[in-house]
Amino acid sequence: MHKSKRTSSGSDGETSTSNGECIANGDSKGHLKRKIVPRSDEDVVRLIVQHLQGLGLNKSVDVLMQESGCRLEHPSAAMFRESVMAGDWERADAILKELRPLVENKEDISKMRFCLLEQKFLEFLEEENRIEAVYCLRTELTPLKCNRERVHQLSGLVMYTTKEELHKKAEWNGKGYLSRHKLMDRLQSFLPASVMLPPHRLRTLLNQAVELQKEKCPYHNTKLELGLHSFSLLSDHLCSRNVLPCETKYILTEHSDEVWFLKFSHDGTKLASGSKDGTVIIWDVSNGEPTNLRAFEGPSFGVGELAWSPDDTYIIACGPDDCSELWIWNTETGELKCRMTQAADDSLTCCSWNPDGRKFYAGGKRGQFYQCVSRLPFCMETCNLVVQEDRPIMSFSVSDDDRRALLNVASQGLHLWDIRDRVLIRKYQGVRQARFTIYSCFGGANQDFLASGSEGEADYHKVYIWHFKREKPVAVLSGHTRTVNCVSWNPRDIYMLASASDDGTVRLWGPITRNSKSGSGSTAV
Repeated sequence: MHKSKRTSSGSDGETSTSNGECIANGDSKGHLKRKIVPRSDEDVVRLIVQHLQGLGLNKSVDVLMQESGCRLEHPSAAMFRESVMAGDWERADAILKELRPLVENKEDISKMRFCLLEQKFLEFLEEENRIEAVYCLRTELTPLKCNRERVHQLSGLVMYTTKEELHKKAEWNGKGYLSRHKLMDRLQSFLPASVMLPPHRLRTLLNQAVELQKEKCPYHNTKLELGLHSFSLLSDHLCSRNVLPCETKYILTEHSDEVWFLKFSHDGTKLASGSKDGTVIIWDVSNGEPTNLRAFEGPSFGVGELAWSPDDTYIIACGPDDCSELWIWNTETGELKCRMTQAADDSLTCCSWNPDGRKFYAGGKRGQFYQCVSRLPFCMETCNLVVQEDRPIMSFSVSDDDRRALLNVASQGLHLWDIRDRVLIRKYQGVRQARFTIYSCFGGANQDFLASGSEGEADYHKVYIWHFKREKPVAVLSGHTRTVNCVSWNPRDIYMLASASDDGTVRLWGPITRNSKSGSGSTAV
């Protein structure tokens, strides 16, 4: 029968100790024979031993250490852990001196002593042993000259009235296993991994592997946190392409001419589409088949761009190149709130709201850039150069975190920029961008996906979807019969994408189902 603690066994070779040292060469009396473990595998064995210990499989730990001859921790480190968890502060402090040669930064020894003495001080206080606590503070903690601000905070705890007050002000869990375990985690961070493994090291490595596989998955489109509890380690992770909005769910045909622009509301319940026929239609997409909520008569030249106010109450419409007017409607009542112009020769082709909803901006291809504040007249606004392309920028969109900009560049297609560092991140293949304005967008979980329409011959009348880390599209959506002018990804429903085309239709796309219709699906690239 094996005992829980082993000591040296003499001529039969080493045997295991409770601190996890290497074990046993084996003998003819039934002991396991030690195997020679290559150095490259020692770390793996240590990781497994630590994980098994965490699961409480102590017999398996004993056998594995005995057979492999590996030890989990340095003997002094194991005794140090034992002393800390037992609250034997004098012994822990003595062992810490033995560990000094193993710590690279000698200042870390003082930091470790401070952590030990802080726990000792707080436990004295909780036990209402204020004399010992003050002695520890004055003669042990203060002379370390380490973290004086914390020492000052600790001195203010001496006259606490309740344990709850002590725990709250000290940000401490109280005397016992939990606070000592947290202390051990802090102390462990100062020790090299060769001396003492960081806590839960195998689980940390597995979580990192899971994150890497999620990043490499071209179709990963979910906001759910996939950790080890919901992730199989038995095979590499790869989502089905069916989680992307690659199949036509609805075709909206109420516009009488080319559809140039569309945009989902911020709450994801409505979709606005603008057409060459001069109308703006607000669609309800919140529940099943889209319905026409209301239609507005806008610029006679056609509707080139739309912008929802931050609270989705108002919407602005711009016309094409020769239009100098802006239209603003209340989307809930249908009332035309404002129709404005600054100069007859202006060309106001784009617009955007400020996040506060109190002002908006408008600009055009003739160089105008205006800011409108509430009911005040237009005023010129200065601007700074952010990115520079050598070809005309036909359109752009900005990610929700204001870090990335997606540009549709004439003759070059889609470019992704880091606008904080002003660095071109990636150019994307597949889409054709020539003389027409094509609008692209960010979308999907964490805005990891990009989508764009395309112009050109019939083979290019498609919607393209990329993972932002991949140059080639992960899906190409067929169905439109003419140039796809604009795409918009629902900000609340990551499985809904809309597209507008010169064929006069708006298509709503969703995840692929088993009964996919011909001509309204997608292909992988």
